[in-house]
Amino acid sequence: MMHLSLCTISFRHHLVSLPELATFAVRAGLDGIELWGAHARGLSHQPHLNGDWLNGMNLRVSMLSDYLPFTGPAEHGEEKLAQLCELAEHWNTRQIRVFAGHKASAATTESERRSLVAQLRDYCRQADDAGMTLLMETHPNTQADTTDATLALLADVDHPALKVNMDVLHLWEAHEDPVSAWHRLVPHVRHLHLKNIRAAEQLPVFAPTNVYSASGDREGMVPLFDGACDLLRFIDALPADRVHSASLEWFGPDPHTVIRSDCQQLRRWETGYQCRA
Repeated sequence: MMHLSLCTISFRHHLVSLPELATFAVRAGLDGIELWGAHARGLSHQPHLNGDWLNGMNLRVSMLSDYLPFTGPAEHGEEKLAQLCELAEHWNTRQIRVFAGHKASAATTESERRSLVAQLRDYCRQADDAGMTLLMETHPNTQADTTDATLALLADVDHPALKVNMDVLHLWEAHEDPVSAWHRLVPHVRHLHLKNIRAAEQLPVFAPTNVYSASGDREGMVPLFDGACDLLRFIDALPADRVHSASLEWFGPDPHTVIRSDCQQLRRWETGYQCRA
């Protein structure tokens, strides 16, 4: 079974309110919202929009997605994380998605890595004190850009408040088999990001600077089951005896249509899987 969320970042360049997105999510058959930190901060002046309000619509915030600094004064990062923990509390979620730095693991010096590990451990302690869990995303140009790097970082930080948001496509981008990666990471995985690409050479369209740009390239972004990464094989490999929390991470045009269609296809897969079982 899959608990499916839409990402509010999918609508970063659209004039649409959260109540409209929540109504769409319910009608599309989704279970939750992955709330981008920028959107959560922007909603602070509307305190009546909160986790209880979403729960009343049978939706929940699967996680708050944001970024923490690993350079500069430590107090800046502490202040930002404290704000994120308050926002997460407001939205009734205990999970905050972060990136493990902004440099590829293979290009990082030992001293840089020691510094990042120490900073991430401090963040974990702060999050844990607030009752939160940090989910580091498997993502290129971070310290969690491969399964090996992710497992090594988990071992070195060695804190129960650090878990994984597994981005399936990005591990495939690292030339890994997502099914094998999942089996290795599963004790730590708390959430999945699902998206796809028409061809591997088009993967650079997911670079953050391109994704966040309103005029960025969207060529190659395709619905879940139309791309080069065999996501159906991955989803088929997930055990049916547990709930898998996942976000449909769509960055391309016409998000309403694509997200609704992807959700419907996943629900049909679930029905077929239950019949086969």
